[in-house]
Amino acid sequence: MSLAARLSIEDLSVQFRTRDGLVRAVERVGLAVGRGETVGLVGESGSGKTVTALAVMGLLPAAARVAGGRAVFEGRDLLVAPEAVRREIRGRALSMIFQGPRTALNPIRPVGRQIEDVLVRHAGLGRASARGRARDLLARVEVADPARVADAYPFELSGGMCQRVMIAIAVACAPALLIADEPTTGLDVTTAAVILDLLKSLSRAHEMATLLITHDLGVVAQRCDRIVVMHAGHVVETAPVAALFDHPRHPYTGRLIASTPRPGATLETLAPIPGGVPDLRQPLPVCRYRMRCERAVPVCDVPPLPIAEPAPGHLVACRFPA
Repeated sequence: MSLAARLSIEDLSVQFRTRDGLVRAVERVGLAVGRGETVGLVGESGSGKTVTALAVMGLLPAAARVAGGRAVFEGRDLLVAPEAVRREIRGRALSMIFQGPRTALNPIRPVGRQIEDVLVRHAGLGRASARGRARDLLARVEVADPARVADAYPFELSGGMCQRVMIAIAVACAPALLIADEPTTGLDVTTAAVILDLLKSLSRAHEMATLLITHDLGVVAQRCDRIVVMHAGHVVETAPVAALFDHPRHPYTGRLIASTPRPGATLETLAPIPGGVPDLRQPLPVCRYRMRCERAVPVCDVPPLPIAEPAPGHLVACRFPA
């Protein structure tokens, strides 16, 4: 597998203007995804995972602005590319599975037509050819009756079925980079495994890079090559999967793993993460995990926050990595 970067995010910062002040949702985030590589992006809700993805896609809401950084996709910085260029790239070379399929799908258009639209626009297919290809894609994502579902509207389908349609749209043109934001939400375990196998097969066949955003550390452990851990808008740890689970270096990563249910675990054996995500509207310490950390000492407040590399490819934003 070639690890030439499909996507390289450098020092990405995103801010939101609100009535209560400026929210620094993402601050100096950096990560890379190589050809054929699957990178897991994990962290609590509110850690900045989806905001990072939307910034790359150029789909941030009006209240948000990119305050700095670069997102280089196959040699082009998407953050400064004209919107016309982004529209050409989105859906063809760069695609995303959105977390809320019902809101992402057009409610007044049959789902089959929505898949066809992508194929007509980006793959150059005629409408008749696109119709047959759309049904094939629905079959690949485990839709039992593709012809019937293709003619249905999103409100006529279950949440899990809408998720499958969303995945079919995202992979329709075999993109070079797929951002999958909680792609198995609403799916049963068996179907989720089929979907993840499909994404893996596309990755192998087309050297598709995948950024997998999820709360499920079990999925990450089984499906990803590397993991990026985010907390309160910061990347706190990046490592190969085995290294991260065997030797988590950042205290937040260790807590995240300890709080995850696993076979044989009971409620008594689970260790909750103390405190909560800090208020991103307020002045924040250099380390945003400072107020929750059992290792914190006064020197942790001295900038800048160091990035340690205790092992090759294992990066930790902490003064006292384990």
